Amino acid sequence: MTAAPTRVPLVDYLVLGDEPHLVAHECTACGARFFDRRNACASCSGTEFTTVPLATDGAVRAFTIVSFAAPGVPVPYVAALVDCGGTSVRANLVDVEPDADHVALGMPVRLTTFPIGTDEAGTEAVGFGFAPA
Repeated sequence: MTAAPTRVPLVDYLVLGDEPHLVAHECTACGARFFDRRNACASCSGTEFTTVPLATDGAVRAFTIVSFAAPGVPVPYVAALVDCGGTSVRANLVDVEPDADHVALGMPVRLTTFPIGTDEAGTEAVGFGFAPA
């Protein structure tokens, strides 16, 4: 009998372990990458995919400072588009002041993980973001 996992990723494309990283589904025909499951490639209509790991280092390509959010969500925070070796990843920036004096286009960042919550069985949900490199 196997024990229940003690840590689970918030999303399917986050791989936990000694070296956490993201994975994408890459079209074998054209190389387009997607995080969600696909029946066909949105770029070329190919139907075969392989799973590839993404770079854990990246650069901020776009960002916004979010000032209003759903009740219970702390604001402000930085939502960003990060280029990870040619693959765009949407994620929040963490461990940085959420203002234009501390965030910039081209800013180098690195993938990081953090606990989001723990259920009554002790299983911890783990999310990801990017922190200044």
